[in-house]
Amino acid sequence: MAAVSIALAFSFDSLKHNQSKKLNLSSRYPSLYSSRSHRSSLRLASLPSSSHSSSISTATETGEEEEEEESTIKSTSSYDFLEETFRTGRFLSNAELEKLKSLEGFAYFQELESGSMWVRVMRKDEMDSTVNLLAESFGESMMLPSGYQSVLRFLVKQYLIERREVLPHAVTLVGFFRKKTDQGEEEDEEVVEMAGTVEVCLDKRGANASPPSPTPPKESPYVCNMTVKENLRRRGIGWHLLKASEELISQLSPSKDVYLHCRMVDEAPFNMYKKAGYEVVKTDTVLVLLMLQRRKHLMRKKLPTSTTSGSDTVGFDNEVTSSATV
Repeated sequence: MAAVSIALAFSFDSLKHNQSKKLNLSSRYPSLYSSRSHRSSLRLASLPSSSHSSSISTATETGEEEEEEESTIKSTSSYDFLEETFRTGRFLSNAELEKLKSLEGFAYFQELESGSMWVRVMRKDEMDSTVNLLAESFGESMMLPSGYQSVLRFLVKQYLIERREVLPHAVTLVGFFRKKTDQGEEEDEEVVEMAGTVEVCLDKRGANASPPSPTPPKESPYVCNMTVKENLRRRGIGWHLLKASEELISQLSPSKDVYLHCRMVDEAPFNMYKKAGYEVVKTDTVLVLLMLQRRKHLMRKKLPTSTTSGSDTVGFDNEVTSSATV
């Protein structure tokens, strides 16, 4: 089992206390915070300076203006994220907006013996890389000729575009990996690569219209389309994509019963799911073979009502420590 140390911070009111932590993380994981900090700096530069207009103000008034300016910057940064990354083309309720803010801040970190990885929500400019990763995986599992790859990529991209329209009820997560050098130090940002992806359906509105059989309950969270880049497999990346999905579900979904499918022929993933606490609740009949489909297990896990804080020491392959923050 994995050595998992979870550190969650979902309160947006305590954002100021987490700034120093995020600055430290941004130096190690630049792909996580670089674009957000860049947008904030641009907004900060464009805001009018309060020092010229409040030269005769009291110290109290100046402090209030600074707090109001800081609040404006945070709000503007969040709405930039909504406009650029979560453009859904529909009106969102207050609860949905809060979920989008939570998705924006979600990050899961993991230290491995061979490097480090982190997981966050897929951004718009990362869709093509995610499409290529999924298309290669689907083509491999379906044993399709290489000539069908372009068609498969087109279909996968259309699917991802459609799934983005149901945000924040379903979300695609992407994982990144940075390899360690022979001296034990991590390499530069340039060698960071997308290592895997996973889709998480959080509730009924995010459920697939035509899910695979056996059909999972639409009102329950569902994990699907998880894949790891071929040359980065057997490093525990798939395990932590699953754990990142569970962390997100435990915070954003009222239901704690998580479902996923596993093909009967996929022995390694099945063993991983069993180690993670998933149990088979239903299995396809042999009739699905008539539709040229592989038989699948529907598996379920009940998440704990609260996430454990602090450090837990469990052994699993070559993982060392992990943390998740919001």
